[in-house]
Amino acid sequence: MGRAQRPGGRSAPVSEVFTDAELEYLHGDRRLGRIATVGPDGTPHVVPTGWTHNSDLDTLDFEGMDLPSTKKFRDVARTGRAAVVIDDVLPPWQPRGVEVRGRAEALTEPSALIRLYPERVVSWGIEDSRMGVRHARTVP
Repeated sequence: MGRAQRPGGRSAPVSEVFTDAELEYLHGDRRLGRIATVGPDGTPHVVPTGWTHNSDLDTLDFEGMDLPSTKKFRDVARTGRAAVVIDDVLPPWQPRGVEVRGRAEALTEPSALIRLYPERVVSWGIEDSRMGVRHARTVP
């Protein structure tokens, strides 16, 4: 992980999880995703949330106000699993996005956050703009 020099002198994160195109997409203007967890009775729970790519750990991190009191935080603390979809649509109708599933931690120190360690990554409309073309892989 870390940063690499890109053509034109731009510095960009290096990732063992995400492709260059996925990283460029994730580091663009999208700051809202939908995190999915599972409740104690097996019911899915999906909510919009802010996120960041932690380039040092190659994880997705989620913070928020009073995070430890939220259902998503409790679900992750209990199950150790989560998924997120970060997506948008270009006109006239070109959906694109990244779905990440994996192990997750509900951390309280030094500040509360949910950390998602990617195990499965699916992207669409990023590597290839043709409708329906998906790029899916399991992360080693």
